[in-house]
Amino acid sequence: MDQALVDRMWRYLHAGLAMDLEALDALYDPEFENLRVDRSGLSVRLVKEQFMHRFRALRAEGRVIGDSLADVSFLATTVRADHGSIVMRREEDGVPTLYDFTWRREGGRWTTLLRELTVEQDLRPLIAVIEAGAVGAGAADGGKVISAG
Repeated sequence: MDQALVDRMWRYLHAGLAMDLEALDALYDPEFENLRVDRSGLSVRLVKEQFMHRFRALRAEGRVIGDSLADVSFLATTVRADHGSIVMRREEDGVPTLYDFTWRREGGRWTTLLRELTVEQDLRPLIAVIEAGAVGAGAADGGKVISAG
């Protein structure tokens, strides 16, 4: 495992737990996108602007995105020239979620988060939030269901 990449992920996760919007904005690459898929075949694409919109709304309401990182485990890292990936597992209410985060590397150090692939149990709750307009605007196809299994 690339320990520097693991350390960068911990920084990212702690920024999210603390709702440190300035740190999150700096950690997300301007080209960041998140592809979320579920076991039924639904998929959603989200971009940085949507993530930041949601974080700002949650913080304004006094809400957070989690209360612990105790369920986090890192399964593998892969490094390729100026990019690296780290696979993470989390568990909520006994249900595992898998993630693959791709980071940009510049000057020998991990800088910004480029991509996140999330494999979830069920995307329907997220789709309901998107359809209600609570995620915010992004790219032309951002925040849309891009497949329906």
